[in-house]
Amino acid sequence: MISFLDLKKINQPYETAFQEQLKTVLDNGWYILGNEVETFEKSFAQYCQTKYCIGVGNGLDALVLIFKGYIELGKLKKGDEVIVPANTYIASILAILQADLVPVLVEPKLETYNLNPDLIQEKITSKTKAILAVHLYGQLAEMDKICQIAEQNNLIVVEDAAQCHGVEKNLQSAICNLQSSSAYSFYPGKNLGCLGDGGAITTNDTELANVLFSLRNYGSEKKYYNEFAGINSRLDELQAGFLNLKLPNLDADNDKRRAIAKRYLHEIKNNKIELPFWDFSNNHVFHLFVIRTENRNQLQEYLNQNNIQTVIHYPVPPHKQKAFPEWNNLSFPITEKIHNEVLSLPMSPVLTDEEVSFIVEVLNRY
Repeated sequence: MISFLDLKKINQPYETAFQEQLKTVLDNGWYILGNEVETFEKSFAQYCQTKYCIGVGNGLDALVLIFKGYIELGKLKKGDEVIVPANTYIASILAILQADLVPVLVEPKLETYNLNPDLIQEKITSKTKAILAVHLYGQLAEMDKICQIAEQNNLIVVEDAAQCHGVEKNLQSAICNLQSSSAYSFYPGKNLGCLGDGGAITTNDTELANVLFSLRNYGSEKKYYNEFAGINSRLDELQAGFLNLKLPNLDADNDKRRAIAKRYLHEIKNNKIELPFWDFSNNHVFHLFVIRTENRNQLQEYLNQNNIQTVIHYPVPPHKQKAFPEWNNLSFPITEKIHNEVLSLPMSPVLTDEEVSFIVEVLNRY
């Protein structure tokens, strides 16, 4: 069976270094917000070409904290509306709700699966104060257009970068202005993944960064003195140590993902299968390689019978989830089409040429 994602194989080259890192942390005797977290925050900020990186507990917390940070600064207030793509993973929606803000769902483009900038303006009201741009599956959203709309309407831009580690490195247009901020997840399956949960926020906004460093740590800069009603969401010292070992290889891993994506795009030739759009620039790091087909379940079963594991990202759109009964009668045709048809093929830097060839061959026979 070709695994959808073989995490054991991905992490195997680091095994000795991981064990040494564990011993280093143990020997230091400092397990929360120590040298490893500080080193990672500096390295990841430098990698992302931003002034600040704030390590937090996970990607969801990263988004929640950004919104709460803006509320503490008076740039947002509870009840404000946030534009968000209707087809995103539920964490994007949950973050808005947990910050006591109101999600406003907007359809994506069918070609890119990312927020359609042309549909944003019609959803803006007097209560709209922010746009949450999601770089879904690893492809950069149309940030130039989104930033232009935000500037015209005096809106804050927040980026859900949970699936796009490395995509923004050489794309400064992705940073709208000093108020822009990005939330990352280091969940094990991400392009840069740790061995548990982890997350981070990057920003150039000094004022926001200072609040976030405090909010993640109970709202405290000095122990037992609390300026804000914060939360406990700190990147673990050991996980930061693991990330420090893996970060130097992120670009090379992303290059391998792009190389596999090019093979898929050039070699899969089946008119029953819709391949993802990519302009072959560095605007995509292929966290996922997502195809579409009208008979998705049938194709998935066919691939499974041929020992190819696939995953559906995601079977149920947010507005159809039981968690949101108030949205269940809403209609988002493009979003629903996407969720009914998408199927993610195996994609990782440890996928072999032979495995890719076999996957292509099986798909072309479908």
